[in-house]
Amino acid sequence: MIAQNIAFTILAAVATLAAVRVVTTRNVVHAALYLVMVLASVGALYVLLVAEFVAAVQILIYIGAIVVLFLFGIMLTRATIGADAGLDNDQRWIAAVTGLFLLGVLTFVLVDAFGDDRLPSLENMSREALTAERGTGAVGDAIFSTYLVPFEVVSVLLLAALVGAIVLARRE
Repeated sequence: MIAQNIAFTILAAVATLAAVRVVTTRNVVHAALYLVMVLASVGALYVLLVAEFVAAVQILIYIGAIVVLFLFGIMLTRATIGADAGLDNDQRWIAAVTGLFLLGVLTFVLVDAFGDDRLPSLENMSREALTAERGTGAVGDAIFSTYLVPFEVVSVLLLAALVGAIVLARRE
């Protein structure tokens, strides 16, 4: 148990520091690479939670697809690779106040909605019942039956974003 706590602390620290670097770096490519670190840390946290399927989906979808799409967009739109001083506009205090306000609103809403509720106890359920109800098969059935249309809409949206980046980059 202590090893899991140490691993969690290290992964949470890496994810937090990389997330801060995503929004503070002046280089767009470095921001995308820091985003890879954040998403990989979250995937490792899912492994610590014994959610291997979710971890694999995190790695394949977010790191393998979304970040690659970001990098293609950066390369195809000819974004500046180095530091660009024109991106900063001295509105950091307004952004910090807005972020703290949104944190307060989110905290209030979550405490108001859930209060002292506790997660249901899973001690009386067998491993087979948990696998049948919440396992990989149940997730696959949900994606390809209940959520098939939103799943396909997202895939078409990502394809349209990639085609749009290519069209913008090829205009001369």
